Amino acid sequence: MEVNIINDGDRSPRILLREPTGSTAEVLLYGGQVVSWKNARREEILFMSSKAVSKPPKPIRGGIPICFPQVANFGTLEQHGFARNRLWSLDEDPSPLPPANNQSMVDLVLKSTEEDLHTWPYRFELRLRVSVGAGKLTMIPRVRNVDSKAFSFTIALRNYFSVSDISEVRVEGLETLDYLDNLLKRERYTEQADAITFDGEIDRVYLSTPTKIAVIDHERKRTIVLRKEGMLDAVVWNPWEKKAKAIGDLGDEDYKTMLCLDAASIENPITLKPCEEWKGRQELSIVSSSYFSGQLDPRKVLNGLH
Repeated sequence: MEVNIINDGDRSPRILLREPTGSTAEVLLYGGQVVSWKNARREEILFMSSKAVSKPPKPIRGGIPICFPQVANFGTLEQHGFARNRLWSLDEDPSPLPPANNQSMVDLVLKSTEEDLHTWPYRFELRLRVSVGAGKLTMIPRVRNVDSKAFSFTIALRNYFSVSDISEVRVEGLETLDYLDNLLKRERYTEQADAITFDGEIDRVYLSTPTKIAVIDHERKRTIVLRKEGMLDAVVWNPWEKKAKAIGDLGDEDYKTMLCLDAASIENPITLKPCEEWKGRQELSIVSSSYFSGQLDPRKVLNGLH
């Protein structure tokens, strides 16, 4: 297992994780953000904006930023909270998590500062373990209340996936579920389609979602499987053409090769009493497919995964 800390001068230190089969991940200390995940064939799985700004305090558009203690504008803080705009530290005491066998991993921690207390008046510790295995990336976020009073928060791991063509991508596992449509004043609707496909802007919070969701990329003949625990909701987002042009750190054509599918807790905020801890888990894996484009049966993929 290989873990290297790299200081390249123009941005925060980054940790390079590499496991024996060749899969790698890069994690920035600034934001605790995964900015790259490559499989053994050196194929990048995560999307990074062509106009991404890599200098603080601007968060980097792409990879997997962490939204905490607020997701979107479901609260009074800056959009998506402040955890992605803070410098994290290496966590010297990640207990009680056991070592990750046959995986390269790093443990990070973000602790509230006096400055943070002015914007969110609660003392917390946010921990994150990132580990990379053969064709797999696992993230374990934990939030501990170290304050004298209870607090509530929402949280999301915002997964920017690289796709061949958003118009050819399907998302399976969210059919028949209720969702909040952020484009329609968060009105509640029920998903009617057999699978989610994309032909325009989408920004939805799917509620009470299953533990497994699949992103099927026909052209690349691969499926990205998201498994999650402790985060009931899932956000699906693509800005499409008009919104992409209005986002300063996103290229005009970038929307065509990206899809955000987030593991999240939004509808029902998590409440912690003093000394309590919450733990979530997200595992991303790649399933190769020999099916021809358009012939992939996503139900077989989902049912065949354990």
